[in-house]
Amino acid sequence: MNRLQELKSKMGLVRAAIFIMLLSLLLVLSACGQGVGSGTAGGGENGASANQQGSTETTAATTSTGSGVGKPLKIGLLAGQTGLLEAYAKQTIQGFQLGLEYATEGSNQVAGRPIEVIIEDDQLDPKVAIEKATKLLDKDKVDFLVGTTSSAAALAVLPLAEEYQRVMIVEPAVADSITGKDWNKYIFRTGRSSTMDAIAAALSIEKKNAKIAIYAQDYAFGQDGAAAFKREAEKLGHTIIHEEFTDPQVTDHTAHIQKVMQSGADYVYVVWAGANTPWQQMQDMRLFEKVTPVTGFPDILGLKVMGKAVVGLKGFTVYNYRLPDNDVNRWLVEKHKERYNSEVPDLFTAGGFAAAMAIVQAVEKTGGNTDPETLITAMEGMTFDSPKGLMTFRKEDHQALQEMYVAELIDDPSVDYAVPKLLRTLPPEATEPPIMNRR
Repeated sequence: MNRLQELKSKMGLVRAAIFIMLLSLLLVLSACGQGVGSGTAGGGENGASANQQGSTETTAATTSTGSGVGKPLKIGLLAGQTGLLEAYAKQTIQGFQLGLEYATEGSNQVAGRPIEVIIEDDQLDPKVAIEKATKLLDKDKVDFLVGTTSSAAALAVLPLAEEYQRVMIVEPAVADSITGKDWNKYIFRTGRSSTMDAIAAALSIEKKNAKIAIYAQDYAFGQDGAAAFKREAEKLGHTIIHEEFTDPQVTDHTAHIQKVMQSGADYVYVVWAGANTPWQQMQDMRLFEKVTPVTGFPDILGLKVMGKAVVGLKGFTVYNYRLPDNDVNRWLVEKHKERYNSEVPDLFTAGGFAAAMAIVQAVEKTGGNTDPETLITAMEGMTFDSPKGLMTFRKEDHQALQEMYVAELIDDPSVDYAVPKLLRTLPPEATEPPIMNRR
């Protein structure tokens, strides 16, 4: 109020009223878009997002030196910034931002076109995802759509890519049906699939003809992951003797864990995403004295929940900053620490980075042409760099074939959780999934 009174005294009532109207307009605009190149897109290491529900962020390359020439290349980025997977959304967004910076050598433009990124929070809700994706495609007229965190939300959006004839890069949703029965020609995926996870997990089991229980969330991610693992494990001679599916919102895992303990399994394969993991209760109930866990190692927050009681656990991971040995990953680790208060890149940072690299390379190949058919031709079979090494979009279903990692959790005195030590790198051909779409 003091500022308004001062303005009134200096400008008069009419001029003050005009100022208030202009100020209100600026506030509305700022609520719709914030610069995402500043490193403030996410919260701290606990995965909390700085963005409020329904927020939109925009990166415009026209604010960078030497840019503004040519029509902007618009990219819509969907992420589940609200809900149990907000940490994953944060990682994807930060990785995407850094990927653009690396791929464009800091210019934030490609083929003479400045890059603009519009970020929308789909809240992990398929209905909201459809609403936000429609806004990006219809109102914002994005050239590419990228996302999203939840498989259910991603599956809801796939038909829109076909309806609006716009290329969509799926990252990090894993459901097999994304590049399977629900696929269309506009869909590419830099993230891995449930089957790729399953192959890596099955290859990490050392005992022959093992009896295995599955512990998974009862929605697309868990169901796909369980089905894929069962198929791949049985190929190797193992037997699935129990499958335990839980509500994704469950907080008390006691009854479910007891069923696994009583199943007679040698191993339990855990398929879980989100904050309310079963790991602590599994440890408290001493499940691992009877059953050996097999899982994809989670992000750093998940590793902290697991603690050091899991030292010696063997499994696989999609990405951990300690594992890939290449120049791109070294750049990512260094720049991420510099940009985000000494934080290291996490589980899905590399995937967001890879999606950005793929877009820039595709637009370079087409000379800036974003006609969908031209892009599809350029991207099919395209090999591009990433923090995980080279990836290739398979022509048949546009799944990016990529490295995975078998590792063992070891004690590192410098941190309060067990960290992965590389046992072996699984090359892209080792985890290549079967072609499941109908092309």
